Amino acid sequence: MRTALLQSSGRPGSVAENLKVLDDTAGRAAAAGAGLLAAPEMFLTGYAIGDDIARLAEPADGDSADAIAEIATRHGLAIAYGYPERDGETVHNSAQLIDATGTRRANYRKTHLFGCFERDHFTPGDQQLVQAELNGLTVGLLICYDVEFPENVRAHALAGTDLLLVPTAQMHPFQFVAESMIPVRAFENQMYVAYVNRVGQEDEFEFVGLSTLAGPDGVARARAGRTEQLVFADADPAFLAASRENNPYLKDRRPDLYGSLV
Repeated sequence: MRTALLQSSGRPGSVAENLKVLDDTAGRAAAAGAGLLAAPEMFLTGYAIGDDIARLAEPADGDSADAIAEIATRHGLAIAYGYPERDGETVHNSAQLIDATGTRRANYRKTHLFGCFERDHFTPGDQQLVQAELNGLTVGLLICYDVEFPENVRAHALAGTDLLLVPTAQMHPFQFVAESMIPVRAFENQMYVAYVNRVGQEDEFEFVGLSTLAGPDGVARARAGRTEQLVFADADPAFLAASRENNPYLKDRRPDLYGSLV
């Protein structure tokens, strides 16, 4: 499945403008043959927008979800995007996957919040594994800091995730995550990992870009720089199956020794 990664911070504070960016990008991605477009963490509203997070938060089936479903249907591709999700009085840092028919297929709430900013504005989710079937692949969702905990990615590997989507807001000086950790996560767990980042300065945060889609061989199939970009790479089920056959990590595990981890 050809996957498009939108490296952009959009227009922080403007849902309407970010929907326009997503619509335009979906058209470009579909024209290039993509079956899936992935956007960064909190793309719908912007990340560093303070109390506007709560003001702009929407339910998973809110107006913006309907608008993105229409975009996905019109362009004929699935869309994954980050947004602040309102659930009653609670706000989560969430990511949602909508397929090419406009059906909401998966919604994930970030479980590991990073720093005081996130802990001040969000409630952590409590569901580690969120998956959906898409174009012959099992697609999983994590958000940014979540992927830095090896237990999260290994849980996806054991549950059969083929392509792990990670909308992110990775900031300076932690660019080694995109450069080094993501290819290692893909290799050690025998999956594709799509890590799609924001870019540029937002308030006190400097987002580093470097979005990547890494394969189960630990090789980056696509890697963006430090500007707004749309990059493409393929998640190939046949290559994944062959890689899993040849790499023994998951087969050679000894869970009887790992009790101390929990």
